[in-house]
Amino acid sequence: MTLTQLQYIVAVDTYRSFVTAAEKCFVTQPTLSMQIQKLEDDLGVKIFDRSRQPVTPTEIGIEIVAQARVSLAESGKVREIITDRQKDLAGELKIGIIPTVAPYILPKILTGFIEKYPQVKLIVWEQTTEQIVQQLKLGMLDCGILSTPLHEHNLTEIPVFYENFVAYISKGSKLFKKKHIVPDDIDIEEIWVLNEGHCMREQVLNICQRRKTAKGFKHFEYNTGSVETLKRMVDQNSGATILPELALTDMSDKQLDRVRYFKSPEPAREISLVIQRNFVKRRMIEALKNEILDFIPKRLRTRKKKEIMEF
Repeated sequence: MTLTQLQYIVAVDTYRSFVTAAEKCFVTQPTLSMQIQKLEDDLGVKIFDRSRQPVTPTEIGIEIVAQARVSLAESGKVREIITDRQKDLAGELKIGIIPTVAPYILPKILTGFIEKYPQVKLIVWEQTTEQIVQQLKLGMLDCGILSTPLHEHNLTEIPVFYENFVAYISKGSKLFKKKHIVPDDIDIEEIWVLNEGHCMREQVLNICQRRKTAKGFKHFEYNTGSVETLKRMVDQNSGATILPELALTDMSDKQLDRVRYFKSPEPAREISLVIQRNFVKRRMIEALKNEILDFIPKRLRTRKKKEIMEF
């Protein structure tokens, strides 16, 4: 069994195609297929079911590929430890970030980070919490920017900031006349929320504290994973939505007039850098954290007078 063979089976599992996997590994498809076949012969098991399209791992193949990912990640740590201790930061940093954070953080920090660390290549995927957690466990990502706590014992959370939730309301909403609001003021029937699979949906429903009636408008059901879409639905229709505070950054004065803050303790979410417990690239991740903190307003760096919403 060789590291090259492990790389090949991980590639096939990732792309679910021998042809695409070979292209990504910069080898011919017959070469890749032959090496995987040799590994299967040595192990005495079939790793992939080639009769299905796309190609899928067998039941035992799933376990073998998972272990291959771990082995490849561990094999690369010696070099990463050396690189991480060098004077200048260099190498790749693979990051997963949730969609309700990405548009408000990435545009603000990318240019500054790249200018400071030109030898670091950032590779960023915008995915759901569940996807990022899974890829962190498999060693496919170096860190995630997620809402926490996750309660995952094999992952480490480094809290970076605490972002308040605010209400964004239409002029027709009963909340429009209020200067500040409390969760009990919210009518779940007029709230636009994200669809299933987004942690912020659960946090918003926890703010409303009426999960069982979270059906949305009586005559219309809308599924979206975009905070910006929720904002536009309020702008052009009616009702209200709950936004993370950083979503206010580029709002016009007219839009800011529709924002209502909650009375203390304000509902908020904790945003953390999430890593494997035995992670490397410590200096890169610390540099990323510092770049985020340089952008984040001071009031978001403390959790005082805030109630952290779980999901």
